Amino acid sequence: MKFETPAADNPIDQLKVIGHPLPRIDGPFKTTGTAPYAYERHDVAPTAAHGFVVGTTIAKGRVTGIDTAAAEASPGVLAVVTAANAGPLKKGNFNTAQLIAGPEVEHYHQAVALVVAETFEQARAAAALVKVDYAPAEGAFDLAKAMDGAVKPEKGDGMGGPADTMVGDFHGAFAAAPVRLDATYSTPDQAHAMMEPHASTAAWDGDRLTVWTSNQMIEWGRGDLARMLGLPKDKVRLISPFIGGGFGGKLFVRADALLAALGARAARRPVKVALHRPLMFNNTTHRPATIQRIRIGAGRDGRITAIGHESWSGDLPGGGLETAVNQTRLLYAGAHRLTAMRLATLHLPEGNAMRAPGEAPGMMALEIAMDEMAERLGLDPVEFRILNDTERDPENPDRPFSQRQLVACLRLGAERFGWSRRNPKPGQVREGDLLVGLGMAVGFRNNLLMKSGARVRLDGEGRVTVETAMTDIGTGSYTILAQTAAEMMGVGLDKVRVLLGDSDLPASCGSGGQWGANNATSGVYAACMKLREEVARKLGFNSQEATFSDGEVRAGNRAVPLAQAAGAEGLTAEDAIEYGDLGKRYQQSTFAGHFVEVAVDAATGEARVRRMLAVCAAGRILNAKTARSQVIGAMTMGVGAALFEELAVDRRHGFFVNHDLAGYEVPVHADIPHQEVIFLDETDPISSPMKAKGVGELGLCGVGAAVANAVYNATGVRVRDYPITLDKYIHRLPEVG
Repeated sequence: MKFETPAADNPIDQLKVIGHPLPRIDGPFKTTGTAPYAYERHDVAPTAAHGFVVGTTIAKGRVTGIDTAAAEASPGVLAVVTAANAGPLKKGNFNTAQLIAGPEVEHYHQAVALVVAETFEQARAAAALVKVDYAPAEGAFDLAKAMDGAVKPEKGDGMGGPADTMVGDFHGAFAAAPVRLDATYSTPDQAHAMMEPHASTAAWDGDRLTVWTSNQMIEWGRGDLARMLGLPKDKVRLISPFIGGGFGGKLFVRADALLAALGARAARRPVKVALHRPLMFNNTTHRPATIQRIRIGAGRDGRITAIGHESWSGDLPGGGLETAVNQTRLLYAGAHRLTAMRLATLHLPEGNAMRAPGEAPGMMALEIAMDEMAERLGLDPVEFRILNDTERDPENPDRPFSQRQLVACLRLGAERFGWSRRNPKPGQVREGDLLVGLGMAVGFRNNLLMKSGARVRLDGEGRVTVETAMTDIGTGSYTILAQTAAEMMGVGLDKVRVLLGDSDLPASCGSGGQWGANNATSGVYAACMKLREEVARKLGFNSQEATFSDGEVRAGNRAVPLAQAAGAEGLTAEDAIEYGDLGKRYQQSTFAGHFVEVAVDAATGEARVRRMLAVCAAGRILNAKTARSQVIGAMTMGVGAALFEELAVDRRHGFFVNHDLAGYEVPVHADIPHQEVIFLDETDPISSPMKAKGVGELGLCGVGAAVANAVYNATGVRVRDYPITLDKYIHRLPEVG
């Protein structure tokens, strides 16, 4: 199905099933421990051996020798895999570094060997006996020091856009503006820190490879694993029905999958590999640190006349940018504009996508700058943002937004949160020794369109089965795809079964970039439309007139059970959603207003978040319960980014020091207060036949800045370098008493 014109009324608009806050149908499997995760596939690989990964202990240089003799002689050991005996390996298209070191070492804890043994304990013990000799080389590990050598990437922002944009005369307009801000902000390296580690179980059947893995993008992963091993794509099968969190860290094939495949080939039996937690932080990907300069000029009336946003980030050679300026190109009005991104070469572990890449760290800086500018203008932060709202792409005014209810988000959020009670003078509100402040920020994330396919089957009992290589990373994919099929085919949710996460099923958009819900359900919509046509044809109905409801197909005075159309053999339809040029003619984005209250202990500097509210405009909400779950999870991650999370870099040896969940601090239950989420009643017919968008990353974008602005309002101390830990402001707090 080609989606080329705005969606008209269609079966989804009945909203008999779609839009209802139904519980996740995968919930019982997860809460009873019966959901099969990648490392626990005893049902399909009961004889699997265990692999343990050995990581490099230098960040840059060469492997000059590996002695595996002691490990190979250790009890229970079946094989030791290294680059020397793995056979020819290519680098995956989605990887910056090779997944196995040898002879070149590209980053710390790059896998250098896999020890395969009968038990995990035997593999771990033998791995400690592998001796690796290195020739270390000098590396660059400090973004601030590498900034001067940063370059404009030839491949632009890596997503088809430019690294730099310029509209009008930014420098002249900024110099002439009566009110100006020129400030620098920084965000640290961050880790995904998902609950389930990267894990895979691999088995060979002749020259065919099956990998049960934890991967967000089945089609990408299948192609890359086939490429690495030099296999035809149809010889590789990836299966990933349940994923214990990803946040972008499992978008691409990592060392666990490749090493499991190599280990299984060497041991001649299935092998399972999980990256142990202390290895994950340096072996896999992370969100790169940024340094951002923001300049805003405005008239005394508060209207922005010049806005500039420059960002520096680093990655391994051949890597890409953290696109922290992209939201600034679209979010606020201003005739004169500049954005620029520069990439430094760093020899830290690979930087790559983490929940809301680009916008998450970019909004952390931009939305502090907007608050600082509002204060200089003597304007309320909400009103300053409303004053500079735009209904069109500021860099391309001929291109309108498909929907833009940002002002409505801000107005409703301010009312519900009690924003009018905020004291605009910081450091003035006290409750005993607590300094109390309110902060807000805009949330923004683009709506990305991707082809997505599905197959739908109807059996003689009237049951509908949905098959697609879509994944569920804890987001509710199983549930909203079932709701889509139930709505389209006129059956109850109990009549729908959903099969996900298998590369033998029709290729899907996968999970990432908050594109999963809209595109994957649209793929199911397309397949159901084809199935409806086949049902109508078989029953002798005009497909344009037939309605599907309560397990029946009706037209005129005639009603026939849906199951009758299937017959004994059943019916099957397969299709995919593809998109025309609506995404180019209209800017498709999602918007939010984030509001936060914090209390800071004036004596200790401890900051606590006390209230949070998000008001979101994100197209049709397919399931309010699963959508709310996505948003509150993202808000929690935003608190972590604001107050806790930072990968501490050893700038001498080039690795992340706090590489486990004891040292890398993330929010826990005690850190998070009640979170309120409001979804505006919105549909976007430009986005897809579902008229939906995404919310999973919108809920994160802007939250960090809202917390930062609340801390400033509470204390009068402005911190521009995340995370906002008490050592950065305690010496400047007002006196206690």
